[in-house]
Amino acid sequence: MTTETFLPPCVAHDDVIATLQRQGYAVLSAPTVSTLSHLDLAALAQLVPSWSDLPPDQYLKDGGRYRRRRHASYRLDGDTVHTVPHRAHWQPLDYNALHGGMQRWFEPVAPSTVAHPAWTGLLQALGALCSQLKGAQPWFVEAHQFRIDTTDGIGRPTPEGAHRDGVDLVAVFLVDRQGVKGGETRVFEAAGPNGQRFTLTEPWSVLLLDDARVIHESTPIQPLQAGGHRDTLVVTLRADGFQDDRQPRISTEPD
Repeated sequence: MTTETFLPPCVAHDDVIATLQRQGYAVLSAPTVSTLSHLDLAALAQLVPSWSDLPPDQYLKDGGRYRRRRHASYRLDGDTVHTVPHRAHWQPLDYNALHGGMQRWFEPVAPSTVAHPAWTGLLQALGALCSQLKGAQPWFVEAHQFRIDTTDGIGRPTPEGAHRDGVDLVAVFLVDRQGVKGGETRVFEAAGPNGQRFTLTEPWSVLLLDDARVIHESTPIQPLQAGGHRDTLVVTLRADGFQDDRQPRISTEPD
């Protein structure tokens, strides 16, 4: 278990795209997220209570009870957010050796959360950023609300280990962190030796990942007090449609 905490290497708003192009990932502070999304932090804070109403993840193959989540899917056309009928989350085994190859039907994100302007604003901001990075086009988006708790004495944010997601851009927002230690973020070159480690602690700070170029993981958490947990919002954007067990994506990028 990690005991030393390294500060996240946050970049300024004007440097986000250049940093992603240079190294394949970028960390943004909460004020930078606010600037990028044109949302004040008070509006983002209104989303936080919904993380206390996440049902258990019934698909954990390690038998754990430490993860709760909800899931939603969208298609982004410019600033227009199209809600997609509720669908299973599916990943190939190439990207998720633990839980890949299976349809996972998670409970949908609550209607009150989906209807909140801050939720839509975050999706629009990520779509615009992804289009700057990869070229303007429709984006197929999956949004996951996660709570990792310490019910089992230890909680695993990424039980599948270091991985890629098989998408174009991944955004990992730290929403809340209460009464835990650990949960260190680690990012590595997908085709090289370099990596970085740090701990996200600021609510609404975010790690952005060019998924073809880097792999990532978060270390387990342990309780410092009863009820300790770590809440995140993970949003993925993909150009070629949703990953689907009928039409798996064939990647030519290095694994």
